[in-house]
Amino acid sequence: MNTGDPTRAVAACFIIKVSAHNFGVNYNMIRFLQTPGPIKKIVLGGLLTIICALMAITLIPGFGNSSFLGTNANAGVVATVDGEDIPTTEVQKQARQILEQQYPQAGAQTQMLMPFVAGRATQILINQKVLLTEAHRMGLRATDDDLRHYLRQGPLGQELFPGGNFVGENAYEDFVSRLNYTIPQFEQALKDEIMLNKLRGLVSAGAAVTNAEVRQQFEKQNTKVKFDYAVIKKDDVLKTIHPAEAELKAYYDRNKQTYVNSIPEKRQLKYVVFDNTKMLAQTQVSQQELEAYYDQHRDEYRVPEQVEVRQILIKKPLPGNDGNVDQKAVEVARAKADEALKQLKAGGNFADLAKKYSEDTGTAKNGGSLGWIKPDAFPAQQVSKAVASLAKGATSEVIDAGYAFVILHVDDKQEARVKTLDEVKAQIEPLIKQQKAGQAAQRESDQLLTEARSTSLEKAAAAKGLQVITTDFVTSKDVLPGIGNDPQFMNAVFSQTANAPPDQAQLHQGFAIYQVTAIKPPTTPTFEEIRGRVEQEFKNERAAQLLTQKTQELADRAKSAHDLRKAAKEAGAEFKTSDFVLPDGQVPDVGSMTGPAAVAFTLKPGEISGPINSGNTGVVLSVVERQAPTEQDFAAKKDQIRDSLMQSKQNELFGLFVENLRNQMEKSGKVKINQKEYEALTKPRTDEGE
Repeated sequence: MNTGDPTRAVAACFIIKVSAHNFGVNYNMIRFLQTPGPIKKIVLGGLLTIICALMAITLIPGFGNSSFLGTNANAGVVATVDGEDIPTTEVQKQARQILEQQYPQAGAQTQMLMPFVAGRATQILINQKVLLTEAHRMGLRATDDDLRHYLRQGPLGQELFPGGNFVGENAYEDFVSRLNYTIPQFEQALKDEIMLNKLRGLVSAGAAVTNAEVRQQFEKQNTKVKFDYAVIKKDDVLKTIHPAEAELKAYYDRNKQTYVNSIPEKRQLKYVVFDNTKMLAQTQVSQQELEAYYDQHRDEYRVPEQVEVRQILIKKPLPGNDGNVDQKAVEVARAKADEALKQLKAGGNFADLAKKYSEDTGTAKNGGSLGWIKPDAFPAQQVSKAVASLAKGATSEVIDAGYAFVILHVDDKQEARVKTLDEVKAQIEPLIKQQKAGQAAQRESDQLLTEARSTSLEKAAAAKGLQVITTDFVTSKDVLPGIGNDPQFMNAVFSQTANAPPDQAQLHQGFAIYQVTAIKPPTTPTFEEIRGRVEQEFKNERAAQLLTQKTQELADRAKSAHDLRKAAKEAGAEFKTSDFVLPDGQVPDVGSMTGPAAVAFTLKPGEISGPINSGNTGVVLSVVERQAPTEQDFAAKKDQIRDSLMQSKQNELFGLFVENLRNQMEKSGKVKINQKEYEALTKPRTDEGE
């Protein structure tokens, strides 16, 4: 999330991902929203996975004037807002959701990011409660009617009501199974969102965008320019630099501090490797071991009762705005289901008729196949009973499932059972082998370590016919024979003292018994040792200076002669002409037009720019032609630009409002942060996870 200026609050729409396991689906809630009645006018429009709360995030290290709770603060509470606690568990949950949403590829770095994200999560939750407190104070409310309207018209309304029709209980059940709230919790979260939207609407109502601002933004975004440009490349400058030995030595002396201890510590090692893969090849698994493992883990191999089933689903009509269901439409749906059943009884192929009649788009294209499922997986009890009672190959009558008329066909059935040892032997045997090989390697390694400490590593290894590997001096980043790149091993090795007794370290593929025989501490290289590095750094620095100087001279010469082409020729620079380019375009050797080259859009035709330095090139340009956008373009884009400008102004107004509101509540002591709990959450982790 782009927070902008860290000293100001910025309104943000925060996306919360909710996952699967603890969300209890309330079937009565589904029926309530499907049943006609004066306050039951619409079918469920979507339990949203997006809680889009406009919050302000303040990233001020001391939290402005926030008060801090003293020693009597409740443990497990990070902050209070107007007397309402924000538990540590709530912050942790919010932080995990931020990590899942914004850093999905973090992997092993997740725990390293957690303290930083926990700080942001704390601020989000505080600001949310600050806003809700103000919304309540202003008398804003979210009614049940507001909630029902929001459910139907919200971001996922189209997903759950494609074409205005409810997707059905199966699809809905599958959808809500990914959520991690109870129904009451989720409804309250949506009502909070509605109140925040109302508050934001009131605060940002004063935002206005003039026609002149729209026109100005349109011209800025859509005006194209074509320009001549002269290019000096850093690589070409580098070729001209031939430093004398004295210059390089002076550069080394001037920058010697940067080379202090730049040659890392090195260590000389000897070690013996116990590779689990070799042990694995020698390991055998007996029938007795297989049976013992199988008996201990029998529950893991239980297979529940399952059926492979197909369906033809004909949807019932939804209640209208008056809460009533069109009975004629219900009769039409029933007639369609009866016709499908009639054709089935006449010998029709179920899969073909499912493709023809079924209105469940997810399964119809596959001949109505639901695959292997539990008989009780259906939300409608009458459907589950029918599935359980049908024999393999049988087809049901038309079933009134409440939300639809359903015809079922059972392709196959599988009783609940425990898989036999023969069925699972292929997956059990490798597990036992790995376990035995690891234990054998551990025993061998422990024995060798004991013997090496009593005699020597060489004698102990020779007695077992093992090879001792001896290295030259290596760094902690080097790849070692028989081990490869193993940070865990290197951490152990580089924490050992020279000539200490042999020790043991676990490897990603086994174990190693090692000894450090000599240590070279980090050193500062002499000039002679790093002359090549010094020369390269000297050239890069001098090239950057010369590039800047030459580009400035090129610009001065071009402006003086009013002729960029002539100046480029005299300076030995390449002369090129661009195509027409927009402000967000790219030009070879110039790069993005959003950077320093954006000056091109401020110049008149014939004007010459100053020096433009991208690091690898120096450029001077002269605008050849400006191409204004057409009125047709303006007509097509003006509404979009107006909306974008309005959104920016509304966000700015709302951000300032939240900042001021938060400051006021902090000064009055209504926002308090438990410093001890907060610091525990946001304390940086080390690589070891401390």
